[in-house]
Amino acid sequence: MKETSATVHLHFDSTHSFTATGKHVRDGLSTVLRTGDYLWLSCDEQTTLERLKKTGENTFGEHVHFDLTQYLDLPDGTNSEIDIEGMGASGGYLWLVGSHSLKRKKPRKEESVQKQMKRLAKVQSEANRYLLARIPLVQDVTTGEYTLCKECTDLKDPSKTLRAAQLIGAGAENQLMQAIQDDPHLKDFLPIPGKDNGFDIEGLDIQDHRIFVGLRGPVLRGWAMVLELQLEDAGEEGYLQLKANADGTLYKKHFLHLVGKGIRELRIKNEDLYILAGPTMDLDGTIAVYRWPKAMAQTLEGEQMVHRKELEHLFDVPHGSGPTSGQDKAEGLGIYDDEHLLVVYDSPTHARKVEEDAVAADVYRLPS
Repeated sequence: MKETSATVHLHFDSTHSFTATGKHVRDGLSTVLRTGDYLWLSCDEQTTLERLKKTGENTFGEHVHFDLTQYLDLPDGTNSEIDIEGMGASGGYLWLVGSHSLKRKKPRKEESVQKQMKRLAKVQSEANRYLLARIPLVQDVTTGEYTLCKECTDLKDPSKTLRAAQLIGAGAENQLMQAIQDDPHLKDFLPIPGKDNGFDIEGLDIQDHRIFVGLRGPVLRGWAMVLELQLEDAGEEGYLQLKANADGTLYKKHFLHLVGKGIRELRIKNEDLYILAGPTMDLDGTIAVYRWPKAMAQTLEGEQMVHRKELEHLFDVPHGSGPTSGQDKAEGLGIYDDEHLLVVYDSPTHARKVEEDAVAADVYRLPS
């Protein structure tokens, strides 16, 4: 286990930090992205994004809350979560992706055995989870502040207009789900909930118009999967469509042997791809960060099979066990600066809740 180089404290504003069920956003952090002095975070039970500003050497605060229904046409409005699992920044946009996964209901101990079994048999599809979208991300040249807009002029190219848009098709019928419905590696897992090794997106990053989507599940005989997509504006304003590759396919697949772990997050740095990996099932297990060297150059050559020896295991990340079982689940990985990575956690332990409405995240130094 590698020791952290430092911790940073993330301070949230209590006036807009609770979900409809009373859960604090710090208890469900699922992804993190840094742009300048600002961190963008998401809670997986919301239809919002949270922005924090660097306020000290190891602190971020001045919490601003962005309601995504003001920028995107969510099929279920604020009635269900997006389950945001990945964010990236490219081309003047902030990109985000929902899990695209089914949910299985949880048994409730206070109910009868029969009712608990009945709940465990119920599988739900929530339309908001099937979201792949972009929102203009603009920076004030005077203050350095990054913010979101629905439509605005591109400050780098005033002849260009930036517009929020999302992948065409609502819910489980969106174009990505349609494209993979007959895929030989994926089709049998689409009817299975994400936490049961079913189809489950939990990572996203972008380079040169190529979008890389990491799958927590399925994991096939130890192999995890990254989907590579390209998007273009659709005929209808506010919508995007998959752009065909030269061979007519709508996506590429890259398999990574992560020794049975699924992908929790992806981050591109120069030509390398950094991967946060952990259990695909709902259990305490090894969570680790890997580096796929020269990944961006290799993927230009086509689909890839990346064997264990071709991946660099950088370090393990702590996770709950014993009395803290089910806690400190590393979900978000960010490029903190040129020499460090940032990790944020879902279900943080009490020790991480350093102050009221605050939580500690870990900073790791990258190997040279």
